[in-house]
Amino acid sequence: MKKLLLMTATAMAVMVFSCSNDNPLLHKEFNTPYGATPFDKIKPEHYMPAFKAAIEDGRKDVDAIANNTAAPDFENTIAALDYAGGLLSRTAGIFFNVNEAETNDALQQIAQEVTPMLTEYSNDISLNEKLFARVKTAYENADKSQLTSERQTLLEKTYKSFTRNGANLGAEDKAKFRELSTKLSKLTLDFKKNVLAETNAYSLNITDSAKLKGLPATAIEQAAKTAESKGMKGWVFTLQQPSYGPFMKYAEDRDLRKELYLAYNVKGNQGNEYDNKEIIRDIVNTRLQIARLLGYNAYADYVLEERMAENADNVNKLLNQLLNASKPFAQKEVAEVQAYAKRNGAKFDLQPYDWSFYSEKLQDEKYSLNEELLRPYFKVDNVTKGIFALAEKLYGLTFKENPAIPVYHPDVKVYEVYDKDGAFLALYYADLYPREGKRGGAWMNDIRDQHKENGVDQRPHIVNVCNFTKATDSKPALLSFYEVNTFLHEFGHALHGMLSNGTYPSLTGTSVYRDFVELPSQIMENWDKEKEFLDMFAVHYETGEKIPAELVQKIIASQNYLAGYLAVRQLSFGFLDMNYHSINQEFTGIINTFEALAVDKTMVLPRVEGCAISTAFSHIFAGGYAAGYYSYKWAEVLEADAFSLFKKNGIFDQATAASFRENILSKGGSEHPMVLYKRFRGQEPTIDALLQKEGFKK
Repeated sequence: MKKLLLMTATAMAVMVFSCSNDNPLLHKEFNTPYGATPFDKIKPEHYMPAFKAAIEDGRKDVDAIANNTAAPDFENTIAALDYAGGLLSRTAGIFFNVNEAETNDALQQIAQEVTPMLTEYSNDISLNEKLFARVKTAYENADKSQLTSERQTLLEKTYKSFTRNGANLGAEDKAKFRELSTKLSKLTLDFKKNVLAETNAYSLNITDSAKLKGLPATAIEQAAKTAESKGMKGWVFTLQQPSYGPFMKYAEDRDLRKELYLAYNVKGNQGNEYDNKEIIRDIVNTRLQIARLLGYNAYADYVLEERMAENADNVNKLLNQLLNASKPFAQKEVAEVQAYAKRNGAKFDLQPYDWSFYSEKLQDEKYSLNEELLRPYFKVDNVTKGIFALAEKLYGLTFKENPAIPVYHPDVKVYEVYDKDGAFLALYYADLYPREGKRGGAWMNDIRDQHKENGVDQRPHIVNVCNFTKATDSKPALLSFYEVNTFLHEFGHALHGMLSNGTYPSLTGTSVYRDFVELPSQIMENWDKEKEFLDMFAVHYETGEKIPAELVQKIIASQNYLAGYLAVRQLSFGFLDMNYHSINQEFTGIINTFEALAVDKTMVLPRVEGCAISTAFSHIFAGGYAAGYYSYKWAEVLEADAFSLFKKNGIFDQATAASFRENILSKGGSEHPMVLYKRFRGQEPTIDALLQKEGFKK
């Protein structure tokens, strides 16, 4: 996410940059279609010189604003500051995207070196007394009645960004703030690096084919291909989700399921060089010190001041309401799966490493439905076309692949995106498959964000990065239904970036409150349970037969299968996050013990000794979700309420889609999210639509 004073953002201003014929990153403009990043020309050795030159240029921009002799006003101070540092924003946007999606030792070393430099640069802005004096004067003297809502938001956000980043501190405390923020940036980077290292370090090598019993042919073939790529015999399963997930669902060898489960859930918790427990303590305490320095009792108080939830009490109230509604259903679901397991020969109490295996078999028994039955209808090329067709139906968008645009890895495909009037809208990069240089999970980045400057609308360059099932020698890439759901989710974030229509870099696209940013993504997940949508693209990869109506009905009938369990699982992450960031005194606790207490009321399966969520919980310890993981559940409240309007008017209703685009997707952070939401929906959201959707309330 972009922040005004944290220059790891991806805003790109049209500035006069330093130029070097040898370093493509320092060219003022890229000589590529639509100014696309020339990934084919960029080498690791280009990044550090580019960062140094960009930081110098950024300092010149900031100094020019601070030393301006004209009376400070919105244009010469507030707006000018938002456009400052364009080269640095562009360089950081390119580098950090590649470092997440295709890293190597050289890039990780650069990240270690450049992160403190960026933190120092950010601190030099927020703690610049002369600059803050101008910002404060412009803020206090502005006639807000004469400003558009977008300008009012930028004015307020700019002033708050300074005060929330130490501008009002005394000299000694400013020095302390610098020290702590630099330390925090390094710690979060170390945390992420350790998780990736632990993920890549493990592989389960099977040489006895009897131990593959139960696994689908697709998973076996993929494991053979992985073994071959690693120079190993037999079959290799990894901790990447397309390998790990099917193994846990289908492998009949319980001992091997347990082994793989333990490997996945002890990442960062093994007392080795990649152990994250001490890093967690340092991160929690450093955040607390920063919050205390700025006048807050706990880090959650600091964070939530700038969220829709507003405070920790509101967050905990929401989490507890949802837990009370969902836990009884979760407990019934666990009991049902346990009973099924015992009917089918299990002479043990269900453990977490048994859950996926038996719950998948029960789903098949109840609905005659499983992931492998659906997979042949979700060839990745067809899914991609289907998602593009959905964007066309809703918003009039069209996508045209352009193989001439450079990419950072051969797996990546790039599409030109056009609006319904034929105008160029964005570049969309799709990076869908796992590899060792890519961190786990799925996400959206903006390599270049949308904004307007000097009458020019800079259109965005958006990337979706995923870890989906790859093709094998005998089959194309066939996605699980879960992966289709994930694709829709991340594409929703992409739409938020591509349909942006704002002026100022820090307010466009996904630069919104963290507990609002998941609405555009999570609402998209609703369409994959709609027959009208599935009929558009879901055909058997061999026969071309459209997905049978009875199979679609099974998807619909089973959509609330394990809804209680899944809700409680997500709530456990929210409670854990809030517990860490509500601490108001130095944290010296034992990580595993602290975690066990934090999530105890959400537990519906036994804990496995030695396993931990915390030590690989990158969302809160290496991402932007500290004191914000509840956002996923809050966004579910929003999207269920919002999608009910689509259900009422028609899932492809043009007027409803146009309103969602105009009031949500195009506005970015230009107004308070509740104002935007009420403008679309006509009312504030309640949890009722979510409870009804998940079957918790009739």
